[in-house]
Amino acid sequence: MLRLDQIHPLVQGNKWFKLKRNLEAAGGLPVVTFGGPWSNHLHATAAACKLQGAPVTGIVRGEAPPEPSQTLTDAAALGMRIVHVSREAYDKAKKGKIPEELRTVTDGAYIIPEGGGNAEGAAGCEEILDLGDFTPFTHILCATGTGTTLAGLVNGAGKRGIQAQFLGISALKGAISVEDEVRGLLEEDRGNWGILHDYHEGGFAKISPALIAEMNDFYAQTGTPTDRVYTGKLVLAFRKMAGEDRFPAGSNILLIHTGGLQGNASLPPETLHF
Repeated sequence: MLRLDQIHPLVQGNKWFKLKRNLEAAGGLPVVTFGGPWSNHLHATAAACKLQGAPVTGIVRGEAPPEPSQTLTDAAALGMRIVHVSREAYDKAKKGKIPEELRTVTDGAYIIPEGGGNAEGAAGCEEILDLGDFTPFTHILCATGTGTTLAGLVNGAGKRGIQAQFLGISALKGAISVEDEVRGLLEEDRGNWGILHDYHEGGFAKISPALIAEMNDFYAQTGTPTDRVYTGKLVLAFRKMAGEDRFPAGSNILLIHTGGLQGNASLPPETLHF
């Protein structure tokens, strides 16, 4: 397992790579981005912008609750301006159709899409493959939301002579369209990738007893914490697939830990053993 969660305590995992090129492109402009109340992306962007001294606004899906999530509380403490909007306005804005009510927020700002899902995010994720020698691996697995990390890995592999098969474990239910998003970010589709859609445990951010048990068992065996939205499902998927002999004999498999551990704060105390 490649522990990207250890890169930085706040800008951790794949977010470090997704944000790098985007913040370079922002060139000091105010940053606006999007996410839900427990978004790893909002949390990481708030921290990264604080490090760079850049003003940042997070447009949050849904009306403001009586008590903000721990993620939004932390993001605000890091200097992020939080703007709650209706789901309808949010969906329009994240697709580039900025509602009039948000013009004063977005005008003159550099906009980073939800999850850092753009060409700059994918280009940054190529650099994950500069962290070591990945040529021995036959399969490289990562959790998938927007598909940006997967696309960056596939693009980077082509430039570095890495022959592995790349598999994304989708955290969303029925999100077949993510495959089109990945294709749109690929510089060349060499057919060395795929997304598996059967390991979401009920849908995005949904949890199951099997998932919690797997996260606790994996930690007990390895000392590695995972998160409830992405990497826990990655490990669960891998272990199920290995148990079903889905990988050829002699396979050399790498799992990429993409961070997001802050999201575990949404679980009741003592649910996880770490």
